[in-house]
Amino acid sequence: MTEVDIEKENAAIAKAYKQLLKVSYQTLSAADKKLIRKAFDVAVEAHKDQRRKSGEAYIFHPIAVAKIVAQEIGLDATCIAAALLHDVVEDNPDYTHDFIEETFGKTVSRIVDGLTKISSLSKETDVSTQAENFRKMLLTLNDDVRVIIIKIADRLHNMQTMDSMRADKQEKIASETLYIYAPLAHRIGLYNIKSELEDLGLKYTEPEVYQEIHNKIRESKEEQDIYIKAFSQVIVDSLDKEGLSYSIKGRPKSIYSIRRKMLKQGVSFDEVYDKFAVRIIYKSDFDNEKFLAWKIYSIVTDHFIPNPIRLRDWISSPKSTGYEALHITVMGPKGRWVEVQIRSERMNEIAEKGYAAHYKYKQGNAEDALDTWIDKLQEALESNETNAVDFVEQFKLNLYSKEIYVFSPKGDLKSLPKGATPLDFAFSIHTEIGMKTRGAKVNGKLVPLSHELQSGDQVEILTSENIRPNRNWLDYATTARARSKIKSSLKDEKKVVAEEGKEILRRKLKQLKIILDEKSINEMVLFFKLKTSLDLFYRVGIGSIDNPMLKDFASSRSNAFMSYIKSKIRKPTVVQNIDKDEITAKYDMLVFGKEEEKLDYKLSACCNPIPGDDVFGFLTINEGIKIHKKNCPNALSLQSNYAYRIMQAKWIDSSQQEFAAQITLSGIDNMGLVNNITRVISSNMHVNMKSISFQSDDGIFSGKINVIVKNSTMLKKLMENLKKINGIDKVARV
Repeated sequence: MTEVDIEKENAAIAKAYKQLLKVSYQTLSAADKKLIRKAFDVAVEAHKDQRRKSGEAYIFHPIAVAKIVAQEIGLDATCIAAALLHDVVEDNPDYTHDFIEETFGKTVSRIVDGLTKISSLSKETDVSTQAENFRKMLLTLNDDVRVIIIKIADRLHNMQTMDSMRADKQEKIASETLYIYAPLAHRIGLYNIKSELEDLGLKYTEPEVYQEIHNKIRESKEEQDIYIKAFSQVIVDSLDKEGLSYSIKGRPKSIYSIRRKMLKQGVSFDEVYDKFAVRIIYKSDFDNEKFLAWKIYSIVTDHFIPNPIRLRDWISSPKSTGYEALHITVMGPKGRWVEVQIRSERMNEIAEKGYAAHYKYKQGNAEDALDTWIDKLQEALESNETNAVDFVEQFKLNLYSKEIYVFSPKGDLKSLPKGATPLDFAFSIHTEIGMKTRGAKVNGKLVPLSHELQSGDQVEILTSENIRPNRNWLDYATTARARSKIKSSLKDEKKVVAEEGKEILRRKLKQLKIILDEKSINEMVLFFKLKTSLDLFYRVGIGSIDNPMLKDFASSRSNAFMSYIKSKIRKPTVVQNIDKDEITAKYDMLVFGKEEEKLDYKLSACCNPIPGDDVFGFLTINEGIKIHKKNCPNALSLQSNYAYRIMQAKWIDSSQQEFAAQITLSGIDNMGLVNNITRVISSNMHVNMKSISFQSDDGIFSGKINVIVKNSTMLKKLMENLKKINGIDKVARV
């Protein structure tokens, strides 16, 4: 570069820095400016030899990120300084965390440290590694939510300046943005940034689609502006008559949301009906906000007919992101739907700035939505039961989910994701209540735990001390919190079974003259094709590895030559961490319908489902039941055209499978007999009683019990225990 170029660049850097101070949402004191200046000087020095892919000086990137943080997100001087320094430690070994802490204090250092941690996550494209990285990144939320917010700003600037990158790199970064950063921005309440991230994500993942919608919006912009102006004019006169201070803006729908509507509703660009949106922002003091919002609502609906099912009142019960507004969809001129959003200036700032505006306007008693959310999130993060991919999927569900509002018996309002069940409600109140849920009443009526709650329901949870979660609960719970608690409870229960199993195994092996030690455990894990020792003990505990199987193992072991060859052949699959704490879900059985029946089936060639995939069965005319993945390209047409031929199907782990059996009893009737029978069944840990009926006829007693058990070993054990009851003569399985 020539000296003239360098001078020009330096002037541009100085100009960018001055602009940063000018656009800050917060008012900066002299001390703030000093802190920002110091951070700027360190950043300039640290990045002086670096250039970006586009060729410009690297320092423009931290300045741009700081500008997004200051202007669009509205954070304070501490965050602006941290944004300027966000790449310093990572890119320059001369600058350590200790140096940052000494120079800028603990808070800035903690934020920069969090940002460095995120950046140093491995860059492999493997899904599970990627998901694990996201989990680690989300864990930094607990250190300081500002870390994630600055990371979102960093990502936004990278997306804005991605043109000079390789196409495959662009696609990877854009997919990652749509996968996690846009939902995060949405959840933290940064709606404008979320829209921009989504649009840019679409631009690089589906460039043709993006360009086409972009051009159509541009073509129709003039007509839209005229339409919105005509629409607004009708309301303006009435609002002025009321002496309100307000502004009206047209709001274009984002390209990404138009695309999503087109896909979801299967319509063309011209048929997306609410491309028109108008935002009315009014001035008001805090006490009159609600009153004025409804006054404006009544003025708008005096002129235009509202769509009754599209009224959204987020003023009386704000979203869990803290978003407040009144949304109405009305029929505008020329028979077009127009969405009208009514917000006070305070609500508008919260909608645009999210976190920062919350703190500016925080009322003494207002529970801060973001803090509550982070607490909830923290629980989901800490339960490491789920694997990382499941976790991220679950997390995304809870990020984007629409909300419903339900009441507790005392009338407190709780927000839950759409599709939530009484079980989710129970866990959202307290883990202990969730764990002891026996049943639920919705609007005073008993409902199953799988009942889907609707907005406005009043939910009462019935608890019992001797209840504990069972596997079916995972089919009923939808929230990450409830699912992770249930999984960890089931896991604890499995560990208890495994402990018992270990002792049983020790006894059984002793009879076969084998000592239970690390070597024999290793051999059994390989012999039974399992992954961990816990698996082995658990399966012995529930009886799915029984005496004949252990005898087979003993005889294979006695053939020393064979086992030597086998161990040589199998060497590569030796279980590295045999003591790992997992009970493998060996998805090896497909079951159909609510009854979970086993039927004959074929796997379809169009999507090649494999065990563990989400699948459904389709009843063909000539080939019986064919299995398709839920996201199979043909799934949509099959489900819409032949809904009556669709069968629910799911893969299950054979060791988790439960079977129904019926036992008949007969004997001599005596006092307390029924009580003794039920006590024996309920004390048998792995047996679940479905139904029971007894009758007594002239002193002779007969009964039928339907139970759910994991396998025949358990059933035999139960029947033996029932036979021991005084008065019981016969116990038989039907």
